[in-house]
Amino acid sequence: MMIYIFAFLVGGAVTTSITYFEASGWPLLSRLAALVPVFTWLSYLFIGKLSGAEEVSRHALFVLLGTLVAWVPYMFVIYYLAPKIGAGKAILAAMAVFLIMALLFIKFYKA
Repeated sequence: MMIYIFAFLVGGAVTTSITYFEASGWPLLSRLAALVPVFTWLSYLFIGKLSGAEEVSRHALFVLLGTLVAWVPYMFVIYYLAPKIGAGKAILAAMAVFLIMALLFIKFYKA
């Protein structure tokens, strides 16, 4: 149970750090915190403990390929649309692109 509490606290701390550093005029620290792979790090600790290193390796390949298929287009949509239609609408459009691409990837991914 303690490991779940730890994961919750770490995830919240990183999310808060990203926002705090950006709002405080320290964009370098904000960007560094945003790039820390907290969710995969914590997930892989859990998966490794529950299912072993082989499953962590399989999942890492899935995430690597899925990132190229779904997350890269998601980020590009935000980059491209935010100055044109505003951040909120750009994020909404990007989420739609992400969901479509992720679902297609999951449907066709063969491991």
